[in-house]
Amino acid sequence: MTDPILILVDADACPVKDEVFRVAGRYGVRTVVVSNSFMMLPKDPLIERAVVGQGLDVAADWIAERARPGVVVVTADVPLAHRCVSAGADAIAPTGKPFTTASVGIALAVRDLMTDLRSAGAVTGGPRPFTTADRPAFLQALDRAVIRLARAGYGAA
Repeated sequence: MTDPILILVDADACPVKDEVFRVAGRYGVRTVVVSNSFMMLPKDPLIERAVVGQGLDVAADWIAERARPGVVVVTADVPLAHRCVSAGADAIAPTGKPFTTASVGIALAVRDLMTDLRSAGAVTGGPRPFTTADRPAFLQALDRAVIRLARAGYGAA
């Protein structure tokens, strides 16, 4: 028997937590909200809180250590998505863009290039802002990931 489906949310700056809770409730999927500080969560036995220590990449490290097949990670952090996809987990950005083995390497390279260009002063902007159109795209992507994992034999909580 396979492990149950698990959703891990990189929550400190995540704009789609409510959407995650909706999908998790629909399918009975355990969800862990990972943050560096306390945040209010719905009272639901399927939703857990993991408050990790302060510091660079502490939440990312916690999530990456638990990434495996059957886990869906919600994050905008490209290096974290790369680590999770490499471990066999699904990773989805809040915009609804799934990270795949093929796309996460490209996204990491673009991120590194943009960091270099910004530090050289050639580029001053960051990623595009989150829009209302991103919410339904995210809902669809998370829904598809959970359904695909259920069909692959991973169960609910």
